[in-house]
Amino acid sequence: MIDWKPCAVALAARVTHPGSPWREPLTETPRHQLVPRWFAPGERGWTAVDGPADDRAWAAAAYADRTLVTRIGPAHADQVTEGQAVTGHPTSSSTLPSLVVTMLRHGRLATGMRLLDLATGSGYSAALACHRLGDDLVTTMDVDPYLTQAAADRLDQAGHRPIVITGDALEGLPGTYDRIVSMVSVPRIPAHWLTALDTGGRLVTTIAGTGLILTADKTSDGGAAGRIEWDRGSFMATRVGPDYPTALNALFSTAATDDGQITVSPFPVLDVMQAWEVWSMLTLTAPGIEHRTGTRDDGSRMTWMLHADGSWARACTARGERTTTVHQGGPRRLYDLLDAIRWRWLEHGELPVYGAQVTITPDGETTLSRGGWSTTL
Repeated sequence: MIDWKPCAVALAARVTHPGSPWREPLTETPRHQLVPRWFAPGERGWTAVDGPADDRAWAAAAYADRTLVTRIGPAHADQVTEGQAVTGHPTSSSTLPSLVVTMLRHGRLATGMRLLDLATGSGYSAALACHRLGDDLVTTMDVDPYLTQAAADRLDQAGHRPIVITGDALEGLPGTYDRIVSMVSVPRIPAHWLTALDTGGRLVTTIAGTGLILTADKTSDGGAAGRIEWDRGSFMATRVGPDYPTALNALFSTAATDDGQITVSPFPVLDVMQAWEVWSMLTLTAPGIEHRTGTRDDGSRMTWMLHADGSWARACTARGERTTTVHQGGPRRLYDLLDAIRWRWLEHGELPVYGAQVTITPDGETTLSRGGWSTTL
């Protein structure tokens, strides 16, 4: 039996300040009960870990400020034999508590407000919200029927009974709410999300393929206005069906061997997805790029950029060098787009994505703008 309360108190102390209204929900929520099994990465893929098999490891994982992956492709950790290797992309998780709190904090929740928590996952965000608002004011929704059922059962065991709905957030939302907080990212704001917001309602979400948290308050014309917050945050994107599209492995084979057009970049290879400003700006410029990184046997750093339109790039910085040899092919020069963004960053000292103003029309057209720069999703 896990003595979980001291663990939850320690977690709350790590991710909130003493006066935070989210400290008590964190200390009172048994996260381990909501995540009894999860996946750990390994050499042969992802391996299911059974929490009750080792209480100490279970508590250490559940009350760390870390994301616990609970679904790989269509495979749920609950349904996979312990130790069985599973390959694929993560499709659901229990998000690290500090980011869950950040999203809820940006929702500016207050007593009496009706909340729609999008992407139920393990049910952890719903549990925190129930403690703050009361069960009857919280609705949580996920596209996966197994997740919603499992979360409903585990939330009930933890003493919470929010409204739990199985449905596709891209197709429609049930009812109207004062707040919509999405723990799944979208490429643009669906118009029906605005319709589901009551007068003066507030929306919090992230933009797919970026580290950008978008907050917006509903305006009198049925649209919304807000900004990109300075906090960083990234979630899995909405998906249709049980899994994401397959990786661009055939195109990767081309990118790994073809010469294409050869140029030299003045910058060393960058792990784009770890450079959040650059990654976010690049996604807004050219959505849908798949990034891969690696090293040669001699330690040279390599990166690949792939796109479903057939565009590809391969780049390598030799050991001891700063410049990069770039090979590109397909209809677009993806690495040229990346270099243009890195030049802009050098010239201005920053990129305009964080802190950008956001305007959303009633039909969901979303525009970001800052310092003379703008883009429409």
